[in-house]
Amino acid sequence: MARRIIGIAVAAAAVGAAAYAFPDSRNWVMVQLGLAKTEAPAKPVAGKKVRAVPVRVAVAATRSVPVRLEGVGTVKARSTVAVKSRIEGQLIEARVREGQTVQKGDVLFKLDARPLMAHLKEAEANLVRDRVNHKKAIADFNRLKILSSQGYSPQTRRDDAETLVDTTRAAVRASEAAVELANLNLDYATIRSPIDGRVGNILISAGNIVKANDTQPLLMITETKPVYVSFSLPERHIDTLRAKMTAGPELTVEVTTQASSKPVAGKLFFINNQVDTSTGTIELQAQFENTAETLVPGQFARARVLMTTIEGAVVVPARAVQLNQKGHFLWVVGKDNKIALRPVVTGPDTGTEIVIASGIKAGETVVTDGQLRLFQGASVVPQGGGKGDKGAPDGKSKSTPKKQGGDTPAATGKKTS
Repeated sequence: MARRIIGIAVAAAAVGAAAYAFPDSRNWVMVQLGLAKTEAPAKPVAGKKVRAVPVRVAVAATRSVPVRLEGVGTVKARSTVAVKSRIEGQLIEARVREGQTVQKGDVLFKLDARPLMAHLKEAEANLVRDRVNHKKAIADFNRLKILSSQGYSPQTRRDDAETLVDTTRAAVRASEAAVELANLNLDYATIRSPIDGRVGNILISAGNIVKANDTQPLLMITETKPVYVSFSLPERHIDTLRAKMTAGPELTVEVTTQASSKPVAGKLFFINNQVDTSTGTIELQAQFENTAETLVPGQFARARVLMTTIEGAVVVPARAVQLNQKGHFLWVVGKDNKIALRPVVTGPDTGTEIVIASGIKAGETVVTDGQLRLFQGASVVPQGGGKGDKGAPDGKSKSTPKKQGGDTPAATGKKTS
């Protein structure tokens, strides 16, 4: 019995000490000791103002919004040529510089043409000889033909003469072909550009002996005007892309690169005939005139295909759209600066703005920053708004908030946190 009394006394002393150490818990302590009754929480004192939340806002607007499909690809040259010599000879002159822009037919290299000139003269002499022999064979055949018809010459000599005419005629043709080949080789001694383009590294210098169709080219020429951009899009867009290409004008494609953020416009001209099974995408190609050579073959590029334009679309800043378990929503500011959560259906995203298909109308004010402190029915102090969407959340803006109606701190003159 004594132990129980001592235990109760110790517990009472501990509870009393806690009550004096933590004054806010005295009521709870009194209830636990049975000295006070539990009551409902006290109601807010009449006239006490609830502090409003400063937020940055913007006004939903209407404008024409282009709808684009985006993909990543690479810039490709329409043609690349490895320039090689078609004959063997010594390189005596290089008339091109590395990185130079050349036109089709421009002289690039010259080989030593003296051996080729000698071969040409030899072929021309053989042609003259064969033509003389052929002329004599025709004359002999005509004489034997007359003698054979009069019985003064056997038929076999006539036949031999006719055969000699055919043989010399073939020799003349072979000599003509040899002369043509010699002229062709002489023309090959001057190596010209086969395309318009830009020269790469020159892989040989004057004085070296080049071989016909060697494995190592003399240089590479890449056509840079125009160029192609190859990129991929998800396969679900195949039917839409084909319908657009068939029904209307060429689809416009804009590309940007890491070297230049300024978009370059081109035309879509190719859709591949099969889908990449590993990625579920299909390859597309667009052609760009590239007059300023902004696009360089081998570059990575971000391509955007303009599909259509939505006229009169309602748009809000992208940072205004929030996401919860039920979908996208916006915090909408009412006339009395009260906040309401509004579910919305979103449309295309332009990067900085999002199209709102339903759930909000043009002219309504939405919160773009400071959403973490909001709840349904909360009072706010809008800062910024309109097209400029200026201001800063949490009262960090240097501009003085405009006076608002209702129980906001701006109306009462109290300082906001």
